[in-house]
Amino acid sequence: MAQRGVSETLPILYRDDCLIAVNKPSGLLVHRSDLDRHETRFALQILRDQIGRVVWPVHRLDKGTSGILLFALDREVGKAVSAQFERGEVEKTYLAVVRGYPPESGEINHPLARMADEHAGIRGGQQAQTALTRYRRLATVELPYRVDRYPSSRYALLELRPLSGRWHQLRRHLKHIAHPIIGDATHGQGRHNRLFQELFDCRRLLLAATGLRLTHPLSGLELPLSAPLAEDFQRLLEALGWGAWSPGGGIEPQPEATEMDHA
Repeated sequence: MAQRGVSETLPILYRDDCLIAVNKPSGLLVHRSDLDRHETRFALQILRDQIGRVVWPVHRLDKGTSGILLFALDREVGKAVSAQFERGEVEKTYLAVVRGYPPESGEINHPLARMADEHAGIRGGQQAQTALTRYRRLATVELPYRVDRYPSSRYALLELRPLSGRWHQLRRHLKHIAHPIIGDATHGQGRHNRLFQELFDCRRLLLAATGLRLTHPLSGLELPLSAPLAEDFQRLLEALGWGAWSPGGGIEPQPEATEMDHA
């Protein structure tokens, strides 16, 4: 939250004559949304004030998701880059902490219905659209606390690669396979969310956009972008014994779970 008299700014990850990427914090909307009518802070407005010029968002991140958010500095460039996202030509990488132990890798192929948002120009409807997510399990942990019917609780760190761009796709897909993302108040499980609040003072959605790979609209060259994890997300990983994470590096998959002792 910006202090009175001090302009809020966003960390800039990349900038050239036509594109700018920032590291969006959790809890910040990209732009006005009918899904959160009372919010007054938007990444679009903050960045416009920060650099003193109009910007155009070329994709979306949920309010609770942190990480790479890309804007265009020109309307036509924005249309060209948005088209890459719509055609599924942009490689997107996310990191998430989920309940339970999913398989080491897999695909979630589950159609999702559209959700309406007039400010984003999205019409709702009952027609489900194809949606595909690939995932890879990076690490696991077992905490000695009873949440469900078992005396301990299991969690996993996942790398997620959505091959489509449906609204809340990752959150809805992980719920669909019974491994919801921790901190998700809409699609998650309140008991596990509350455990992370009590143990780690974690009150955010544990989902971060860590990588984008697209074609630069002017040069035609591949443009890889990466973002470091937010400090609160990084601290949580360290508290779970999963060590440091770095853009392009990541965490080597762990074959066995690590049991945490918080006594």
